[in-house]
Amino acid sequence: MNYHAAKAFILDKLEQELSDKLTYHGLHHTLDVLHATEELCRIERIAPYESMLLKTAALFHDSGFTLDNKNHEELGCRIAKANLPMYDYSGEDIDVICGMIMATKIPQSPQNYLEAILCDADLDYLGRDDFHQIGATLFEELQAYNILHHEEAWNRLQVNFLETHTFFTRTNRLRRNQKKRFHLRELKKVVAGYPNP
Repeated sequence: MNYHAAKAFILDKLEQELSDKLTYHGLHHTLDVLHATEELCRIERIAPYESMLLKTAALFHDSGFTLDNKNHEELGCRIAKANLPMYDYSGEDIDVICGMIMATKIPQSPQNYLEAILCDADLDYLGRDDFHQIGATLFEELQAYNILHHEEAWNRLQVNFLETHTFFTRTNRLRRNQKKRFHLRELKKVVAGYPNP
């Protein structure tokens, strides 16, 4: 596997081809997920080979947005299958990578340990101090695509999402759950101030 060449290829593709409307799902999000994946691989003591597959999946997990903002996980797998063989990834490697990419589809559904790690890396920000700043970029993106229009709807959506979301790795349960619960409590206070729908 020529991970570094594959990384250079996909980062260049994302930089060139992602829409400016993707204020959340931009190149910065992919790099954030890559960083969280690297951290989890280190803390969870993932072997080098599996770490390489995880980091590749992190880099490709939102590449489908270069084609369309709907079904981007399937499109990301298509991009991975079309390009990773050129960087000496086997069919088996690519199947594992695509399994990880598909697991990040909301609601997340990891079927194994590697998929669980990528899912946690993808939504790592839910239990971090930059939760509100990152969330604001997602709200902006949802507005740009006419999915949401008002802050009230956004805050109700966030409460619902945080109530149903779970971290899968021991690491993120230990280091992110407490802060995630704090964000949920704060948002519930905001939503309690709205008139009943």
